[in-house]
This record gives sequence, structure tokens and C-alpha cells, in this order.
Amino acid sequence: MGAEFSTDDKGIVHVDRDPVSHIARITFDNPSKKNAMNLDMVNTLGRALDELAVDDDIKVVVLRGTGGVFTTGADLSQAYNWYAKEGDTRRPSQRRRLAVDRAGQRIFHEFIGYPKVTITQVEAYAFGAGLELALASDLAVVGRNAKLGMPATRFLGPVLGNLHLFFHRLGPNITRDLLLTGRQAIASEYEHAHIFARVLPDEDVAATTEELAAQVARMPADGIAIAKEAYRLVEGQTALAAEETCAYLFHSYGTNLRFEDDEFNFVKERSRAGSTGAAFKKRDEFYDGGSGGRGE
Repeated sequence: MGAEFSTDDKGIVHVDRDPVSHIARITFDNPSKKNAMNLDMVNTLGRALDELAVDDDIKVVVLRGTGGVFTTGADLSQAYNWYAKEGDTRRPSQRRRLAVDRAGQRIFHEFIGYPKVTITQVEAYAFGAGLELALASDLAVVGRNAKLGMPATRFLGPVLGNLHLFFHRLGPNITRDLLLTGRQAIASEYEHAHIFARVLPDEDVAATTEELAAQVARMPADGIAIAKEAYRLVEGQTALAAEETCAYLFHSYGTNLRFEDDEFNFVKERSRAGSTGAAFKKRDEFYDGGSGGRGE
């Protein structure tokens, strides 16, 4: 049994549920942009998660991407339109930014305490929102060569993502390294730190994810429900306290920057260059002489 939610011609979110195995799979499908997520895809993800949360036949939800790629995060060709209000040509107000960010961050906040067991299948890339989903999931299966990070800090500033989640799951040193440099790390760097449930050869990620999902799905449904509430309460009382409010406040204010003449301004460069891809190239030239990648 399954469903396909077509968001527009720039991305699709596939949702498949199997009440016999008790496993549902949500698949990002935007291959031309390495499964980057536009706003419609993010909203569709939220609706799919809401529906599966109350599906009594489902115990496990797997997040993955098509073509051996998880996701490069937000589609930055659309990111600066997210705050736009129809008919208003002025700069978005802070109240508008806060309202949009509050709604957007809700998905990631609720994913942390989601009532089903969540597993992310991370292949090739987990940038921006993709990294947040991997860290917020119960179990992440990650290929050793997968690239991880928050490269959008190189043009939006180093206050991106859910800081409580990052400091809690990654620790302060790795968090600062990723956010203050914007570099793309390789998952094998963190294998010894046991941040993820499994870090293994890239070709084994998909099969291991399915094996792990099937294993977890053998647990009693009530036991899973009680465990997820217990985990949520314990984490909420410790390192993730105040996470819900801080996440959208930090994102809204931290991405509203004034750039000086010797700093890289992605919005201005994108306008000047005429395309997001050309602006990415300029970004990489500015920061590290041409190495780098797409995605948030």
C-alpha cells in the first residue's frame, strides 16, 4: 500500500506504508537537486508524518531519498521566497519571519519526540535539514563516505539549525566546527564517536536500514509507544529543555544579517550571477578556493 504526494514539478514525496511489516517509508524524490527539499516538500513531509503518527498499524517510519542520496537540505533557489507575503514588496517583517520559522521548525521539533520509531537512511549527503533529521531520528544508518554539515552557514551565518539538538547529539566541539566553518565533513570522521546507530560501507546502508527497521518492528506496539514517551520526557528535562522555542527564535534572528563589503553575501551574489548554481560557485571560491557542494 502506498501513496505519492506530488508537490510540484520540482519535487515529490513518496509515502509507502505496509501494515503487515508495520513499516512506513517516506522517500524524497528531487534527483536533479540531490533530493533538496522545497517548501512544498517540507510541508508534505509534515502532513505525512502527522498521518503516520496516528496509524495504529505502523511502528517504524523510515526516511530516505531516491538514487542513493538522502537529502542536501533546503532548496536554496527558493529559500529566500519562504518569507514572502503575497502583495507585499517590502522586506519581510520580524513577526512574519518568526511566524514562518515557528511553523517550519515545528516539524523538526515534533520529529524528535515522534511516537513511532524513526530511522534515517543516510547516503551521499545529509546537509542542513537532512542533518537535523538524521540527528533527530531514533536511529540513523549512515554511509562512511556520506557528506554531513551545514554549508548554508557560509552565507546565512553560523546560527542555523536546532542548536539544542546539535549540542546534545554532536557535542559542543563538533557543533562549533561544523557551524563556524561551514565545511562538509565525512561521516567516517565521527564513527568512533558513536553519534549514529550505524556507520558502515555505503553499499550496505539500504539493506542495513531495512534489516534494522524489521528488527525494531518486532517490538510490541505498546512498548514502543511507552518508550518513545519516556525518551521524550527524559531528553526534554535535560539537554533539550527549551529546544522548541529557541530553535525558531535563533533561526529567525540568526539568518537576518547585514553583510559588510568584505563578506560573502549570497543573496546579492545570486542576483548578480543570475542563478543559484553560479552563486554556489562564488561561495566556494570565497571560502575555500572552489571545493564544496550544494544544499543547506
